[in-house]
Amino acid sequence: MKKRVIVFFVVCIAAVMSVTAQTAESYNTAGIEKAEKGLYKEALDDFSKAIEINPQYAKAYYHRGITKSELGDKEGAIADYTKAIEVNPQFTDPYINRGLAKSELGDKEGAIADYTKAIEVNPQDVIAYNNRGLAKSELGDKEGAIADYTKAIELNPQFAAAYSNLGNAKSELGDNKSAIADYTKAIEFNPQYAQAYYNRGFAKSALGDKEGAIFDYTNAIELNPQYAKACYNRGIVRSVLDDKSGALSDYTKAIEYNPHYASAYYNRGVVKSVLGDKSGALSDYTKAIEYNPEDADILINRGNLKGDLGDKSGALSDYTKVIELYPQFTEAYNNRALLKVKLDDSEGALSDFTKAIELNSQYAKAYFNRGVLYSKQGKNRLACEDWHKAKELGDPQAAKAVENECK
Repeated sequence: MKKRVIVFFVVCIAAVMSVTAQTAESYNTAGIEKAEKGLYKEALDDFSKAIEINPQYAKAYYHRGITKSELGDKEGAIADYTKAIEVNPQFTDPYINRGLAKSELGDKEGAIADYTKAIEVNPQDVIAYNNRGLAKSELGDKEGAIADYTKAIELNPQFAAAYSNLGNAKSELGDNKSAIADYTKAIEFNPQYAQAYYNRGFAKSALGDKEGAIFDYTNAIELNPQYAKACYNRGIVRSVLDDKSGALSDYTKAIEYNPHYASAYYNRGVVKSVLGDKSGALSDYTKAIEYNPEDADILINRGNLKGDLGDKSGALSDYTKVIELYPQFTEAYNNRALLKVKLDDSEGALSDFTKAIELNSQYAKAYFNRGVLYSKQGKNRLACEDWHKAKELGDPQAAKAVENECK
C-alpha cells in the first residue's frame, strides 16, 4: 500500500511538472508574440509569469532580457542574460546578447569576454565572431577585428554584414582599395544593404573617386530615403566638385531627416556664404552652434561672418568663446586681434597677436598682422622684424612688405 502511494505521488508530480512546463512555455510564446508587435511592457509581464511558474526556464530569462534591453534597461537585461546562463551554461545566445548590452554600456572588454565564451561553447557561432570583431575595433584592435570578421566569413561565406565590417576595419587602417572589394562583396550578397553602399562611397571618396562616391551614396539614399549621413556626405563630395546647388540640396535633405545635424547646418552655411547668402549662412551657423555649442570651427566661422556683416561685438564674443573653450587656439587670437584693430583697441590687438605667436612660433599670419599694427604705430623696426620672420615662414604678403617698407 505504501508503495502504491509513492508511485501515485511520483506520477502526480510528473503530471504537474508537464502542465507547469507547458504553461510556462505558453506564457513565453505569448511574450514573444507581444514583443514582436512592440508591446514590450505586456511581453515583460508574460516572461515574468513564465519564470514564476518555472524559475529554471532559461529561454524566458533570455527573452525577458531582450525585452528589458528594448525598453532601455540594459542593466536589467544583463541580469536576466546572466540568469539564463546560470540555468543553461551551454545556451550561447544569452552570452551574445549580454555582450551587446555590455558594449552599449561602454564595457567593451566585458563584451569581448562574453563573445569569447559563446565561441568556446559553439566555435561555429558566426554572430559571436562578428560581434567580437566590432568590440575589438572599438577598442582600437583593428587587426584583431579583421581576424574575427575573416573567421565569420569563413564560417558563412555569404555573411554580408561581416564583409562590410571587414571593409570598415581595413578602411580605418588606410587600406581603402581592399575595403572597397569587401563592401562590393557585401552588396553582392545583400543588394539592399544601404550601409554597405554608404561605406563603399566613403572609401571611394577617400581614394579620389568622387563620381563613384556619388553613385554609391545615391544608391544608399534610394534604398533608405531618410539616410541623413549619406545625404550629408554626398553633399560634401558635390561641394568639392563645385556643384554648390547640389550640395545645398543634400545638406537640406540631411537636416530634414535629422533636424539636430550640426555638421549639416555648418556645411550648408559654408555653401550659402560662398553663394552670397550671408544672412542664411549666419542662421545656419547659429543653428549648428545650438546643437554643437563647443565646436571651435563653427564659432570661428560665425565670428568671421558677423565681422563681415558689421556685427563686431558679436564677432568678438564668438572669438572670445573659442578662446575660453580652447585657450591654445591660435587662429582665434589672431582673428580677435584683427577685430580689435578695427575697434581701435591697439593694446588688446597687440596682446592677442603676441599670444598667438607664443602659442605657435611658426604662425606666419600673426607675425605679418602684428607687423602691420607696429607699422601703423610708427614702430618700423619692430614691423620689419615681424615681416622678415613672416617672410621666412613663407608669407607672400610679408615678402612684399619687406620689399616695399624694409629697405
